[in-house]
Amino acid sequence: MVSPPVICIPARLASTRLPQKLLLRESGTPLLIHTCRRAAQAFGAEAVLVCADTSELVTVAQEYGFAARLTGSHHQSGTDRIAEAAAVLSAPIIVNVQGDEPEIDPAAIRRVAALLDEQPEAAMATLATPGNAADQLNPNSVKVLVDHAGRALMFSRAPLVWDRDAAGPVQHCLRHLGIYAYRRDILLGYAALPSSQLEQSEKLEQLRALEAGHRIACAVVSHAAAGIDSRADYDAFLARLRASPPDQAEP
Repeated sequence: MVSPPVICIPARLASTRLPQKLLLRESGTPLLIHTCRRAAQAFGAEAVLVCADTSELVTVAQEYGFAARLTGSHHQSGTDRIAEAAAVLSAPIIVNVQGDEPEIDPAAIRRVAALLDEQPEAAMATLATPGNAADQLNPNSVKVLVDHAGRALMFSRAPLVWDRDAAGPVQHCLRHLGIYAYRRDILLGYAALPSSQLEQSEKLEQLRALEAGHRIACAVVSHAAAGIDSRADYDAFLARLRASPPDQAEP
């Protein structure tokens, strides 16, 4: 890798299932900052940039020593949000880490960025992890098909794929993880890509790039960090944090 990537963390204050979740601080630290600190373990704190939709989130990030940029409130996806910030960045590779993943593995961030070096023809990169029959039937669990060269063929909330002989979906799948790496020039042109019927139907932003003909590299990792979508998720995170050995505490 010629120069280290920038890790952009799109941060939106509104949250339907868990209001203002990125500001929750029952651990003593805002949830957003937990994510920033984990991300900083990949390439250093100077590589992290919070792309926020409110000045409140910008202020919190800066109070804890992280760079932050106020972006427009109109963006429909995290990719659109960090694409705005990419206009003032020079890094050739930009990694998108969701702000509500405080336990993300720094190795996963490094892995997704490395994929763009390994596959120079790919415009984007992402990760997946093995899923099961329950994931297949869960529309909130996004599935991905990957070819023999490690390129994504399709993403869907529906089961992938259908076993005709068994008259049902296969019992295993690859569950897509919401982390991306982009080449900067692709990210700058992302908003201008043609409107995608697949994206609108599935509500999956990566389908816009795939339908436009961009290749998406995809690697399989053994496990995935738990994101925070609900109060139960946050409580479980707090419990794991309290149970963590002191030598595993965040820096």
